[in-house]
Amino acid sequence: MAKALTRVFLPADRGREASSKDTLRTIGWTALPWIVPVLCALLWTLGSRYGWISAQVLPSPALVFDTLGALVKSGDLWMHLSASMTRAAVGFGGGVLLGIALGGLLGLSRTLEAYVLPSFNAIVQVPVLGWLPFLMIVVGIGEPLKYLLIGHAALVPVTLSTLQGFRGTPRALQEVASVYRYSRWQVVTRVTLPAAIPVIGTGVRLAFTKAWLTLVVVELVASSEGLGYLIVYGRQLFQLDLVLAAVLIVGAIGYAADRLLNAFERKLQRGRNN
Repeated sequence: MAKALTRVFLPADRGREASSKDTLRTIGWTALPWIVPVLCALLWTLGSRYGWISAQVLPSPALVFDTLGALVKSGDLWMHLSASMTRAAVGFGGGVLLGIALGGLLGLSRTLEAYVLPSFNAIVQVPVLGWLPFLMIVVGIGEPLKYLLIGHAALVPVTLSTLQGFRGTPRALQEVASVYRYSRWQVVTRVTLPAAIPVIGTGVRLAFTKAWLTLVVVELVASSEGLGYLIVYGRQLFQLDLVLAAVLIVGAIGYAADRLLNAFERKLQRGRNN
């Protein structure tokens, strides 16, 4: 009787135990990335409350969130956010499209790669802001300047990742395409491009990070509106609560956009596998 009960109940108990361990492991991995931010926020709060850091150097979290609320109520936040998001969308979108086109052409043609890639690699060694003085003379300090610099920041990683993805197409897929006598266009659209999607997706995520950072820096230097301008405006007035509020917004938007791009990349990969 005891042996029968052991045979009946032991597998279920082990299954529940394994399920509990998997649940705890999932919770642990989900909570792990938040440990450092929570500790930093806790130290910030305690430091402000007990005077470990001067309020003139690091405002309290309550003051920063009050300033953030005031920006929302006044409508200033939406004005600056709209300007920054428009610049990011135009510059990043243009850089990604041009990068995929250029990287695809380089990946499909060894001759074109031999002519273009060395010069491209030499140009991209110059930091994005190194082009700022030259472009200010050529196009002024208006919106085209910001679009060009943001687009340049996005162009480089997308071009290189697309080139790598196109060149990394498995030989087995290429042989299957030749057996079915695919045309060059069919090979590119049905074999090469789908196989390169994971690598291109990684390049697009990296491109957004670089484009977003470039946007903020450009607005710090040459802008009269935007999140970067909000940061430099707060610094000029020595309103560090305004600076930190803008920094929090920049970080939150960057993190949210990266998560969205990551989810989109996974969706494309699942569609490719299906």
